[in-house]
Parts: sequence; C-alpha cells; structure tokens
Amino acid sequence: MKLVRWFLGCIILFFNFVFTPRSKKRASDEQAQLDQQTSQFKLYQFKACPFCVKVRRAIKREGLNIETRDAKNNEQYRQELLEQGGKVKVPCLRIEQNGQVQWLYESNDIIAYLNKVAA
Repeated sequence: MKLVRWFLGCIILFFNFVFTPRSKKRASDEQAQLDQQTSQFKLYQFKACPFCVKVRRAIKREGLNIETRDAKNNEQYRQELLEQGGKVKVPCLRIEQNGQVQWLYESNDIIAYLNKVAA
C-alpha cells in the first residue's frame, strides 16, 4: 500500500509540474499589500498529498506568497502542528493576525479563505 501511495504521489507531482497554474497579475503596490497581509500565513503540508497540492495550486493561482512547511519530513514543523494546531492533519493553514492564531484545516475551507483574502 505504501508503494501504491508513493507511486500515485509521484504522478500527482508530475502533473502538477506539467500543468502549473498561472499567477494573477496585480499592480506592484496591490501585490505588496497582499504580501504584507499574508506574511504571517504558514501552510503545513505533505509534498505529495493531493489535497495539499490542491491548496498549493490555489495559492499559485492567486499569486500569494505563503510559506510552506513540510510536516512530513521536518519533525519541528510536525510538532508545531500537533502541539499548537491540535492534530497532525494536512493541509493546515496557520493564520496569525492581530496577535491571534487560527488553525484552518480542510482544503476547501483554506481555498475559500485565501480567495476571500485575495479578492
């Protein structure tokens, strides 16, 4: 089963590379404002997870600059996700605004939130 999952992950990554979405074009001041707004966002993810790929594609499509953190291969990020987020489940978007931290799970919820931020 692990071999099948690895193989499917490779296929997903290949097609993601081949069919990378184009980023939205914005005025430089508008993009700078959006970058400032999303500078405290962190996406905890696994590289070959299909739901994580879906969120990363949405980030690329919206032209957002959000730090990605590999919770599978980096024990520190995995511990942060478990201790601060409550569970090791990806994708997870850590949103820090006005001193408040929110952990958002579920790819569709993350994408809807990011679309709202980018609008």
